[in-house]
This record gives sequence, structure tokens and C-alpha cells, in this order.
Amino acid sequence: MTATELKPRPRLPEWLRFNLPTSDGFAQTRNLLGELKLHTVCESAKCPNHWECWSKGTATFMIAGDRCTRACGFCAVSTAKPLALEADEPLRVAEATRRMRLRHIVITAVARDDLADGGAGHFRRTVEKVRELNPDIIIEVLVPDFNDRDASIEAVLAASPHIFNHNLETVRRLTPGVRHRATYDRSLSVLGKVKARRGGTMYTKSGLMLGLGETEDELLTAMNDLRAVGCDILTLGQYLQPTLKHLPVIEFVTPDRFAAYKLRAEEMGFVHVASGPMVRSSYHADEFTLPSMSR
Repeated sequence: MTATELKPRPRLPEWLRFNLPTSDGFAQTRNLLGELKLHTVCESAKCPNHWECWSKGTATFMIAGDRCTRACGFCAVSTAKPLALEADEPLRVAEATRRMRLRHIVITAVARDDLADGGAGHFRRTVEKVRELNPDIIIEVLVPDFNDRDASIEAVLAASPHIFNHNLETVRRLTPGVRHRATYDRSLSVLGKVKARRGGTMYTKSGLMLGLGETEDELLTAMNDLRAVGCDILTLGQYLQPTLKHLPVIEFVTPDRFAAYKLRAEEMGFVHVASGPMVRSSYHADEFTLPSMSR
């Protein structure tokens, strides 16, 4: 399909329109990230919330470069041959969290299928360095599936993050078209292994995008599947097409339906649920502050 044949994106409903912040916080965050030469999923994935988050002095750090080895149909992160890992990146991330005075950090990464461990060792080093400079910070990792390799999963667990997040992204039927290099069952397996090995000391978390064509029954089944592997925390948000070359939005889910799904998820036993059109995996992640999280 040529550029001229691409269908225009549908007009956003009122509940997805917002005014951009005008505070100095956005520029301060941008300048700090630029000075330390750090990537964020906020920019690379064209997150619609990055104006708000940066204005409040928060960001989701994306390690291991900004080139992904996968080409998921929903994601705006560049697909290209990755560059070598930067040995000092863990320290730069830690320094950023120290300067930003973060209480809760989310560390994510591109998929690095070119590396034997999928980048798991780099995750571990980053978590360890962040904790070294910020002993009281809550650390959440949002990881790729590492092709479900036990050694890679264990490498991340060895760093003892408080929250292990891996997104299921969508329902079983849609998974092959949404993220063809991943599988629905592999993602469930990763989350299940983490809960089996660190269930008493570590929370597991996952997220789903809505509006890709899933049915309500399929969504509820996916939520039940996550609970079946012990997933503790759930995020539900509206999929938004980052560019015309990405998967189209099939439906804009209303705020009322997101609220209803939140109630259903809580009834299933999730200990924390964030559900709304603008919710993303790391959006307002610090709202999960159960007393048992303190270490």
C-alpha cells in the first residue's frame, strides 16, 4: 500500500483530546534526558502522555538503545539493526533518577533478539545501579519476553525489582497480527514463571490495549488468563495509531466501559487496576503504593 492509499486516522472523540502543558517542567526533563543521552519510551513510542509526564518530572527510561529487533504492528519504536550496548548507560539512568528525585522508576527496553540473553544482563545492571544511587526507590521493570529463556528471566529476577511487568498487549486471536514475533502463551509463561519463583516478594504486572477489534468476551478471557498465572496488577488503555503505517484503531472504547472493566478486573482478584482511555503500562505507575511494597 502506498502512502497515498493509506486511510486517514479517524477523528478522536472528545475524551481523548487534551491541552498540552505549558509549564517549564517539560523543558527541564527534556534537557536532563538530552544531557545524559538517555532514551525514553515516551518519545520513541510516541506516547500521548509524554507531555504530561515530562511536565511533572517523570519519564519511562528505555535502555539497550532505540532500535528494536521486532516490528510489532502497534509500536512506533524503530525496527533496525541494534547498536552495541553502552556500558555506562546503567549509571546514566541512575543519575537521572537521582536528579529527578523519583520515588518510582519504570525501566523498559527494546527487544534485543540479537543478544544471547535478550538484554537481561543489562536490565540487571541498570536495576542494581539505580538502587545503589537511590536506595529507597520503587523499581519496576517492563521487559520483553526474552523468548521465554529461563536464564534471562532469572538474570532480571536476581536484581530484585519490586514489580516485574510484561505486557500481554492484546487478546489471543489478535496476537499474531499485532505482534507476530511474540506469542500469547509465551507471555503468559514468562509471567507465570516469575510468580512461581518470586511470588511472595515480587509483584507481576501486565497490560492490554483496547480498540484493536477484540470482543468483550475475548478481553475477559485474557484477564482471566493473566489471573491464572498469578498476575497482580493490570493496566487497560486505548490503542492509538502512532502513524498511518501502523494498525488502525477499530474502536474507541468509552470511559464508562473502561470503568466497568476495572470493576470486573478487581472482582477477578487483581490487587491494582488502572483502566482508562489514556492509561499506559507506566502511566501514573507510582499510584501503586501498597504498604507491603516498602523494603
